[in-house]
Amino acid sequence: MRTCVSVVLSAACLLVFSGVCAAEELAGDYVESRNADVYTGPCFANGQVGLAGNEATLAWKIRTGEWNGVPLAGLSVVAVARASSTLGDPYHDPFPAKAVLLVDERASESQKNALVAFARSQGGRLLEDIVGVQSTAIEMEVGAGEQHGYVSVKAGNLAEISTRPINSGDHFCGNETTYYPPLTELSHSMPAYALTHEYSGDALGSEWKLWGKRSAFVGTFGTSRAPADQISSHHH
Repeated sequence: MRTCVSVVLSAACLLVFSGVCAAEELAGDYVESRNADVYTGPCFANGQVGLAGNEATLAWKIRTGEWNGVPLAGLSVVAVARASSTLGDPYHDPFPAKAVLLVDERASESQKNALVAFARSQGGRLLEDIVGVQSTAIEMEVGAGEQHGYVSVKAGNLAEISTRPINSGDHFCGNETTYYPPLTELSHSMPAYALTHEYSGDALGSEWKLWGKRSAFVGTFGTSRAPADQISSHHH
């Protein structure tokens, strides 16, 4: 009898602990571009600090997973932000910033809310002040294999990014490096060449059409969010 009770209690404890440790996980593809080079040398970067690099577009395409208990596989969200100074500059605070979120028009109301919550969690202070949320058609194509580095994303007629891999012809001073890190945590990332980076909207007080800059990152993300009961227990 004691053995049976022990087995039952062990099984119950295992279920409890596995429930506490479980987390909601999302994985997918990512691209960003800014109005300043991220793959560059110090001489070029120093010439842009304070003058560029304060505007950025970030896009996530979710392949698997859920957020806040809401399944999001197959949906996308795009954030467009404008900061006060060069993003990633260690000597000047680029905040405050303001941003707009463009969410997949195929999302239900609960999915829309989950996409907004997910993007804000990934963007940190850059996406702290959301001045607008809009549903629109989002198409995001990500190259694989030999096409790795080729990404295109189009959010209605509001935002667009297209990239290709950086090649030897993109080296100007010979000591280029990944000068700025990506704007969000990624499981894999590589700098890329932005063929196009556009935003047209009135919410940020600025629009842009940029071509031919070493200003992009492409990559993948894998993130998790602790369930509500675990988060609450950490606050007590």
